[in-house]
Amino acid sequence: MPTTVTTRRPTAAALGRQERKVLHAVGCGLRDDEIAAALAVTEDVVAGHVARILVKLGLRDRAAAVVHAFDCGLVVPGCGPRPQAAGPVVRPTGGPRVEISVLGPLEVRLGGRTLDPGHLRQQAVLAALALCTGRTVSQQELLDGVWGMEPPVTNVVPVYIYRLRKTLRPGGGPESVIEHDRCGYRLSAGGVEVDVARMEALVADASAADRAGETAEAVRLCSRALGLFRGELLASLPGPFAELERLRLTERRIAVVQRKSEWQLRLGRHCEAIAELSAFSAAHPLNESVAAMLMRALYRGGRQADALSVFDRARRRLADDLGVRPGRMLRRTCQMILRGDEAGLVPGAGLGGSAP
Repeated sequence: MPTTVTTRRPTAAALGRQERKVLHAVGCGLRDDEIAAALAVTEDVVAGHVARILVKLGLRDRAAAVVHAFDCGLVVPGCGPRPQAAGPVVRPTGGPRVEISVLGPLEVRLGGRTLDPGHLRQQAVLAALALCTGRTVSQQELLDGVWGMEPPVTNVVPVYIYRLRKTLRPGGGPESVIEHDRCGYRLSAGGVEVDVARMEALVADASAADRAGETAEAVRLCSRALGLFRGELLASLPGPFAELERLRLTERRIAVVQRKSEWQLRLGRHCEAIAELSAFSAAHPLNESVAAMLMRALYRGGRQADALSVFDRARRRLADDLGVRPGRMLRRTCQMILRGDEAGLVPGAGLGGSAP
């Protein structure tokens, strides 16, 4: 088995101001066209920034950039796609807590009892608050995020908040976990537990375990984090905010799957990594980073022909569905396998350089 040498990776401090903004947007799951619109630049400029970020930080691909954005605090767990000042995560202690799950259909529980969050628009308001835990969300943000370009005829946000405050009262007491001030609404950090924050805490613990040399524990913690996903993210919820969060959280999930697979391969657990990546690749057939990771796992498990079959399958699917050829990372992975480049296919090894 090839071995790797652990080196200290450059941090986001090595980036320029505009590059940090781009890395933040990538970490939030935004596409290049969305980043270009937000920064008032062209998509080509964004693509250039992303390429330089990967080189400067020694990152393999966009999914690794997402992980790095979270790890360095540039993107705050559970705070959605809006820039935030990084701060400590408040962990609720004592007393009953409202549990909100968004890593699938929205679910709200209190003391083991499932609560009814109301109709879809009202659920979307609650989801927006849950994904922005720790900060105040203005009424205009909720209108823009839930209704987009078709705002309601009347100001229904206070009505939905009133209904949610009545529903989310721990123990039926007078206090609700939704707080209100002149700037807007927020969820009480001490009274609510959101599964996204729990997932990110587990991923952070996994990273700490890996740095301590406890790779098997890192894999176990990643498995727990991935176990919190329960199907389609924010299923059926309307509005631009929910759509953006689906993109961001999907990218985050892919990044965690890849990180776990790298650790599995490092431990020689090729069969486990292949099984999980195969299932994930089947669910996301157009995701090139997942296909590349599966190819690496198959090759390192002694299945070169199967690894090349994954490339052919991805190439045909990309051509048939999107009319494009495989990207640089996928093509380079294929070339490394054909050359028998063991060093380039070691978990954590970069796939930078010019595309063949």
